[in-house]
Amino acid sequence: MEFATEGNNEVINLSPELSKRIAEFRGSGLVHLFVAGSTAALSTMEFEPGLVKHDLKATLQRLVPDDLPYEHEATWNDDNGHSHIRATMIGPSLTIPFSNGKLLTGEYQQVILLDFDTRPRRRTVIATVLV
Repeated sequence: MEFATEGNNEVINLSPELSKRIAEFRGSGLVHLFVAGSTAALSTMEFEPGLVKHDLKATLQRLVPDDLPYEHEATWNDDNGHSHIRATMIGPSLTIPFSNGKLLTGEYQQVILLDFDTRPRRRTVIATVLV
């Protein structure tokens, strides 16, 4: 699956696309997701405006500020040291169970892609299904 992102802590709800792709599978299994790239991550959350647009971003800013000096930036002459740290903290992969074509997530739990880079990107999420 490929997604165009704006970067800068953008959060994309992957659940609708993932649900379409899992709908054809019968029985029980697992879908493992992996995002390629060192400044993006995968997780789950309630995909609602307060969390997506404010709370998550504010929390990440407190934990890993984007305005501190990072050795990565001095090494590579770029501005995304905080992006790498945020992605490392959350992680690049996620495994979700499914049954009879439906993800077994909670009622308010969506699968999300987080892009922490400081510029727009094309992100590839690799899905491996085990039945």
